[in-house]
Amino acid sequence: MAPRTGDVRLGVVLMPTDPWPESVALARRVEALGYHHLWVYDHLTWRRYRDRPWHGIYPWLTGIAAVTERIRVGTMVSNPNIRHPVTLAKDAMTIDHISDGRLTIGLGAGGIGFDATAFGQDELTPGQRIERFTEFAVVLGGLLRGELTDHEGRWYTVNEARMIPGCVQTPRVPVALAGRGPRGVQVAARLGDAWITNGGPDDDVSPAEHREAIAAQVRLFERTCVDAGRDPATVDRMVMISGLDGDPMGSIENFDETVTYYRGLGFTDLVFHHPRPDDAHWNHPPEIVDAVAERYLSWS
Repeated sequence: MAPRTGDVRLGVVLMPTDPWPESVALARRVEALGYHHLWVYDHLTWRRYRDRPWHGIYPWLTGIAAVTERIRVGTMVSNPNIRHPVTLAKDAMTIDHISDGRLTIGLGAGGIGFDATAFGQDELTPGQRIERFTEFAVVLGGLLRGELTDHEGRWYTVNEARMIPGCVQTPRVPVALAGRGPRGVQVAARLGDAWITNGGPDDDVSPAEHREAIAAQVRLFERTCVDAGRDPATVDRMVMISGLDGDPMGSIENFDETVTYYRGLGFTDLVFHHPRPDDAHWNHPPEIVDAVAERYLSWS
């Protein structure tokens, strides 16, 4: 029997801020409700949470993988400002074993501000971030497949790296690449097992303009896949809907309309933040999580 979402999967982002017993209870509840995947941001500190508790992401994700059984887990998204592809690949391979093959690595280009210069590095230009992102994705993919042990590039050097025993998933842990600007979307289309977007490149636009921006991303994504010899229908598409047009988490009716629209654009996965009463940006009605599960995730 299949969930009533058909070919659309639903996921939830949890913030790594709460006491561990609360995080465990919430992750287990999200799994019990039938959600398909659970995500966490990969930062050292982040925006309005800079002076609040914020746990280390990969230990946190390892613990979540160990206390759940079915739900996929992953990063939305891993951050090259604070990660190296060799250590990330080793961590991902290990969590893949702990989770029995339930890990997806989301990877982005890395932003500016917040923890972008936490290691004392210079802030990069957009072009430099995309160049680094592309090299990171290539190196990470090769490491996880066990095909790359050495690499000499502009951004990364790898010498005699070993990923043994290798991933549980074959050919490797899937890597979902995030992009909403043209160059990021094109990198995802060429190299990603999935593509992640969280909206248009400009936030201060009308709902109609916002949707057209994402539709334009989809058209670019599909063209780039074809140009790269890939069938666009074979690459998963994920959209972060929290904060998007029409207040999708404000009511189940709003959520219904959002699912219909993004399914029509070919998105395979919709992701939203779990409501947080202490965060005005994600202060959705707490009952929406159960309402969505009852509407879309109940088994018929």
